Amino acid sequence: MFFQSWSGLLRVLVVGTLAYVALVLLLRLSGKRTLAKLNAFDLIVTVALGSTLATVLLNNSVALAEGVLAFALLAGLQFVVAWLSVRSERFDALVKSEPSLLLHRGRFLDATLRAQRVTRDEVLAALRASGVADPARALAVVLETDGTLSVIPREAGGAEEAEGAPGSLAGLLPGAPARD
Repeated sequence: MFFQSWSGLLRVLVVGTLAYVALVLLLRLSGKRTLAKLNAFDLIVTVALGSTLATVLLNNSVALAEGVLAFALLAGLQFVVAWLSVRSERFDALVKSEPSLLLHRGRFLDATLRAQRVTRDEVLAALRASGVADPARALAVVLETDGTLSVIPREAGGAEEAEGAPGSLAGLLPGAPARD
């Protein structure tokens, strides 16, 4: 169906505008962290906010006040999770994953690749995207907690080879090899 009624279009314009303004104001009040992509919970909040906005816009049975309350609830829950994560290492470990080392000093870590369900081709694509054509020219590739792949290139002159030197992975990642 292409058209139902003028009142339906008017509702979308009015409720859509008001819901959008309410969401923008709520996001400004709740801070940058609400839409950060730092972990799975942050992603859930971002997707849920978008889904809620779409529902408020297109579902006549959902009132604007209900949608605004849903926005506030989602932002509030995200705030509580972030607040607890900062204050409790146990809670942080419960809700967040650790970064995973996928490639170290040009060598693929196949067990970690399998465990994280990442292919060598995906790591090679991340290397190319960062300007490193040869895996041997990378100190590391890390699967971050937000699902992105970070490439740490080798320093010119081999400074990364010394344990604890700038560019060394020792102490940066749990379980990172300190030296070969």
